[in-house]
This record gives sequence, C-alpha cells and structure tokens, in this order.
Amino acid sequence: MQQRMATTNNIRQHLQATTKTVVSGQMIRNHLHNFGLRARRPVQGTTLTANHRAARRAWCTQHVRWQRQQWAQVLFTDESRFCLEPADGHIRVWRRRGERFVEGAVLERQRFGGGSVMVWRGISTRLRTPLYHVVGNLTGVRYQNEILQPLVVPALQAIGPRAILQDDNAPPHRSAAVNTFLQQARVNRMLWPANSPDLNPIEHMWDELCRRVQQHHPPPANLGQLLQWLQQEWNGVPRAFICNLIHSMRQRCVECLAHNGGHTRY
Repeated sequence: MQQRMATTNNIRQHLQATTKTVVSGQMIRNHLHNFGLRARRPVQGTTLTANHRAARRAWCTQHVRWQRQQWAQVLFTDESRFCLEPADGHIRVWRRRGERFVEGAVLERQRFGGGSVMVWRGISTRLRTPLYHVVGNLTGVRYQNEILQPLVVPALQAIGPRAILQDDNAPPHRSAAVNTFLQQARVNRMLWPANSPDLNPIEHMWDELCRRVQQHHPPPANLGQLLQWLQQEWNGVPRAFICNLIHSMRQRCVECLAHNGGHTRY
C-alpha cells in the first residue's frame, strides 16, 4: 500500500479531485478495515537514503556468512545519553473520576528538565568494558585519550590477536587523530554502514540498561544517583544476555538483506 501515512481526509480529498467521488471519512475507514488495515503508531527509524541502503546491503552481504567464532572477535562499542526524567508517554496512574490532582496521581517534573548523563561502553561475547561517564562534549582527542587508549586497546588485547573494533561514524570516532592512533596501535577496525543502529547489538544493551534503571522506585533523585545505578545495572546484566545479542548478528544481516537494505525489526 502506498502513502501509508495519508489521513482519511487526505484520501477523501484525493478521491474527490481524481474521480469526482464524494465519500465520508467513515466510509474510507470502513473500507480500509475490510482489508485488515488499522491506524497504528509508526515505528521510528533513522533516515535511510538510497546510498545508505546500498551500503547496508554491501555490509550485510559481506558479513552474513560470518560464524559465531568470528563475531566473538568483535568489540561492539557506542555512547548513549540517559535522561534523569525520561519522556515516557506510556506512564499511567490509577485514579477515580475527580482524582486528577490527588497525591500520587501527579507526575512531577522539573521545569527545565532534570539533565542527563552520557556514557560509553563496549561488549563482546568474552568481556564487557567498564561503563565510562563522558563529561561534556566528546571530541576526537578525548575519544582517543579517555576511551581508546585506556579502555578499548586493553579490551582488544584481552579478546585476542584477531580482535576487531566496531564503532560508528560519529565525527569524534573518525577524526584524523583517532585514525592515526588506531593505525599506530595496529587496531583492526570494522567499516560500519552509516545510520545503522539496528545492526549494532549494543543498542539493545541500552534498552536493557534503561529498563533496569526504570525499575528502581523511587526514580533517581539526581544525576549522581542515575550514574550510580547505571553502573550498578551495567555490571548486573548477565553475560548470557550479551552473548545472545551478539549471536543475533547473522539474523540481523539476513533481515536487512531481505528488506533490500531497509529497516529491520531490530
């Protein structure tokens, strides 16, 4: 079906302009329902141009036949930002009619937001790196001095002589200084297709970490407590969970190729 985001009013106007047929919005909805179509919230994904899709197809074609032993050589890395007050539109409260403002039924938020913390980490089937708190803006020089040299290189050495670094195409990761450092350190770096977080299993680690932190009641009172809980829950994620994520790499490639380089369910 084309134009899946068209509203019933859009469809009604199109029919009237092209066929001179006047129909109601309800009639259009009934017709769509007969074909099993319902209005639902769209899944959000990164923008994929034709070049992005081609690069994703090429990457997945190259890696779809990799075995688990090969994926075990990869250190998957990424940064993510966690907010003290996450925007969660799914929060609900139990209340009766007229109890809208009673104690416990109001979700209190700071007027200008509660701030956030950025953290970096890496995973492989053999190890996980420490969760590193990135203060301020991450530059190429800081990425080299604070993350690559003290955290990534030792992790790669622990994985073995065939270890591979995976990081995305963020500007700090691809700076000239970082490229020079990695060459001098003889780090084997994986080329990564742009706009492809769904191909990176570490993204699901962020989801798991966020879910674990949100299970704390009451929620963190400040950024220091949020960071403390992130580090605590990071160490508490079972190794089997991480291995299962990395073992999904072949299926991620298969699904991406099946969608012609488009979005996957991951």
